[in-house]
Amino acid sequence: MGDMRKDYLDERFTIVSKKDVTASGKRNPYRPGNEKMTKPSVLSLVAQNGILQRLQDTDEESVKGWAIRVFEEDDPVVSTSTEDTYSERPHYSEPAYGYHYIVVASPEQDESLAFMDSDQWSNILMVVQDRLRWLYTQKRVTYVAVHASYGDTAGSSNRIPHMHLITLPTIPPVIAAEAKMTSKILNEKGACPICQIIDIERNGPRMILKTGGFVAFCPWSPRYPYEFWIVPEKHTTSFAKITQKDLNGLATILRATLGGLSRSIDNVAYSMAFHLSPETKNTKQIHWHVEVYPLTEAWSGLERGYGIFVNSKSPEDAARELGISCRKELAGMMGVT
Repeated sequence: MGDMRKDYLDERFTIVSKKDVTASGKRNPYRPGNEKMTKPSVLSLVAQNGILQRLQDTDEESVKGWAIRVFEEDDPVVSTSTEDTYSERPHYSEPAYGYHYIVVASPEQDESLAFMDSDQWSNILMVVQDRLRWLYTQKRVTYVAVHASYGDTAGSSNRIPHMHLITLPTIPPVIAAEAKMTSKILNEKGACPICQIIDIERNGPRMILKTGGFVAFCPWSPRYPYEFWIVPEKHTTSFAKITQKDLNGLATILRATLGGLSRSIDNVAYSMAFHLSPETKNTKQIHWHVEVYPLTEAWSGLERGYGIFVNSKSPEDAARELGISCRKELAGMMGVT
């Protein structure tokens, strides 16, 4: 297994993994009937008589007829069996220790997260929340990264919709910087910066959609054309503690916005990351939210080398286009024509 190498000067880590990215084969291990190609499921949701049953594979038999399936990745980017070795600066590294789970979101080949039924989305989010809670009870888990991608250019060649849960022994620099700034503004102004952003964007030109206790908007300074965030309107720092009603609201707006994005830009590839607070004690917290990054343009040397982003689509124009498309998508979901 690989290791986590720190940059010479800053706090940026790179996981140098022995993961085999070329091995694919003709059979898709995520498809129903291929369960033996993966590790046994730790959770399989099966619909029986209108009720979702929580089952799991045994060494002898795999659960059939599942709607959602969760298992440890066979070729993970982090591992609990990694060598426990460290090295010093300037070549600092530490073990890439952790858990890597796959949540197969549907048994259907080529079904997109963008057009999945909102009830299925609710079930997916419930499973993610359940697994998140369990992971934070394990040793050496400092942070759980939850993300998904669609399309080859987003790094997802498997056409069955799925999500990744990857634990890390350290808080990712992006989340650490967010938490540090949140704490600073809270101390200086007595208000959560994300709550302030919601107040500013709620009725502004970058708003896309409001529904179910969540808002979706294009950020003021986006790194990607059509980038948007989904944020709970009510201040909350723990995704693990939100209610089923909140999960249903998040499912609705995810379905509507991803569907609207996919109808606005044909065959768009995108990545999606959950920016969550660490659930460990005595860590700085953030107002959790989901960020969606459509991949419509290649980055130049300015973005890659300097972190200065050039965006050919203003967030105001992007929000106007996405708003029209997402509202139509939501109306269709509600049966309004």
